[in-house]
Amino acid sequence: MMMAAFPGAPWNAPRCNACCVILNLDFAKLVEVMDAHGVTFVSVTQSFNTTTSMGRLTLNILLSFAQFEREVIGERIRDKVAASKARGMWMGGKVPLGYEVANRKLMVNDAEAKSVRQVFEFFAETASGTETVQRLQAKRITSKSGRLLNKGDVYKILNLRTYVGEVEHKGRIYPGEHQAIVPRALWNKVHALLQTSPRARAVQNRRHQTALLKGLIFGLDGRALSPTHSRKKGRMYRYYVAQRVLKHEETGGDDILRRISAAQIEGAVIGQVRALLRQPEIVAGGWLAARQEAPDLSEEDARDALARLDPLWEELFPAEQQRIIHALVDRVVVGPTGADIRLRVEGLGSLARDLGRGRAAA
Repeated sequence: MMMAAFPGAPWNAPRCNACCVILNLDFAKLVEVMDAHGVTFVSVTQSFNTTTSMGRLTLNILLSFAQFEREVIGERIRDKVAASKARGMWMGGKVPLGYEVANRKLMVNDAEAKSVRQVFEFFAETASGTETVQRLQAKRITSKSGRLLNKGDVYKILNLRTYVGEVEHKGRIYPGEHQAIVPRALWNKVHALLQTSPRARAVQNRRHQTALLKGLIFGLDGRALSPTHSRKKGRMYRYYVAQRVLKHEETGGDDILRRISAAQIEGAVIGQVRALLRQPEIVAGGWLAARQEAPDLSEEDARDALARLDPLWEELFPAEQQRIIHALVDRVVVGPTGADIRLRVEGLGSLARDLGRGRAAA
């Protein structure tokens, strides 16, 4: 056993075990630290100590071999992990959503696997992490811990090759022993979208947006206006056109609006909706309506959720904007003299319930 002797200490004074020193100090600087503190290293079972040149040489040799053995053990462990990964084995760690462990192997959890596939399907459909999260939270899809999935969770799931039955190690891909959850075609479609930056995907989504007021806008004759568009010098112009114009019927005078700019009428409707969300009495009424189906929803959660919609409106994707508009707008009637926008205040109830629950869960 090796002991550290301290000058001036009585023979029967307590001595510390050298193993503690070796474990807590860097091997290369052990001797320097001892010298700096006036400490000598004496072996009880071998005839050497650090007060002699031979003892210092022996100690350095022992320390070098200890460091060598430590590095060899690390290399063997890394080689074993690499060989096991190459055979497709699961080497432990956090169990991914959609799987459970049995006999040290990943087995598919059918209920969770369905949630994982929905993550991929929603992203493939929307090309948006934000909208994917909103849909997942609306369906109350959670992680293994019971927490609602957020955007970080979504992107981790989308990039985990475990879901296509593969194992990744240091940039190399190997076939896994476990069963895949996500079809290869769906995986390829999602990763083709991920190659595009989020900003570019958002621009593309907005460029291909559906008509915000489709099914809500009507003429004075009670017939719906249909969305259409035209291009001029590479720029797209959107309109809502009367059915009589599309079907080449006689307009019957000046009481029928032939067409209206989509940007103009949609802007007016959005302005009315956003003004509605700024009225405290309207928001309070929405909370009272929401309590009928969600009694645990607090007024503060409902108020804060609805209040956040106005400043964040421009950041919402078109599909989400359309969902809110259809919840709050009953009908838009347009004519040559103006537009009559009829709002559905009761729609605030379901909107407050959905947004307030999502806030409370987060």
